[in-house]
Amino acid sequence: MNSRLKVFSGSSHPAFAQKICRHLNIELGKLESFTFTNDNRFIKINEAVRGCDVFVIQTSYAPVDVFLMEYLMLIRALKGASASRITAVMPYFPYARSDKKDQARICLSARLVADLLETAGADRILIMEMHSPQLQGFFSMPCDHLLASPTLIKHIKQNCDLKNYTLVAADAGAAKTLKIYADGLKLPMAIMDKRRDGNDDQPVIKGIVGNVQDKKVMLIDDEISSGRTLVRNAEYLLNKAGAISVDACVTHAVLAGNAAEELAKSPINKIIVTDTMPNEAKNIKGLEIVSVSAVFADCIKRIYENESIKSINDIY
Repeated sequence: MNSRLKVFSGSSHPAFAQKICRHLNIELGKLESFTFTNDNRFIKINEAVRGCDVFVIQTSYAPVDVFLMEYLMLIRALKGASASRITAVMPYFPYARSDKKDQARICLSARLVADLLETAGADRILIMEMHSPQLQGFFSMPCDHLLASPTLIKHIKQNCDLKNYTLVAADAGAAKTLKIYADGLKLPMAIMDKRRDGNDDQPVIKGIVGNVQDKKVMLIDDEISSGRTLVRNAEYLLNKAGAISVDACVTHAVLAGNAAEELAKSPINKIIVTDTMPNEAKNIKGLEIVSVSAVFADCIKRIYENESIKSINDIY
């Protein structure tokens, strides 16, 4: 790989960046990142990047604001060091759920983050599985949207007995994603009728559109945050809808707050997630982590070589 390709990582998920570099057969870029006693952060790039095509990796993970500020400073430092092009690689985008003005006088935080990345000096954005695909419209720079579904569908085909299975969208918002899985796995589908009345993480399950009676069910969603939606859905499917078992397949395992405890008590047998979050050390019942680092590495290589990335999202 050409030495003008550089990959740097923030502090939120360096193991993921290391995996990408192994696929690309390059070394992770050298930098310093630490905070002074007054809580101000210091960033220094410890190798030359003048004229280089630089990819900076940082996923959204707690503490979100700390890692976001580090990311902006890292991009700015690379810009100041005369990098030719800077691509912000964000496996999970911060504030992704704040993408619409559905209440009066609220901040459209996802748009704010997009503006901050551009101001910091990013020239291109690479994201996996946005909460809402229309979030791409918040950027005035090229924005590439990767799907986890081809990788996850391949894993499910190889590791799951799909006889008597039905796929279920965790809510109406996951219906479009559900179709991709249903087409790829050739399985029937249904949709949960979930409501959320306030700004908390307390979902209310109203019913299900479709039939899961005497079926094994796999819930499909883009993220697990508090875990309550998955748990409530699983309980409804088993206790009221007649399902005989419940698994789940989710792209981003945020696992905020007491999510691990919620899932440990849940009737969900298996939870398949990607490694866009650093969850390898968490002891969660039935958690299967599928790496998407090769997908990111392939996309980075194609962007660097000015090749099309369209086929990366192809399932068939």
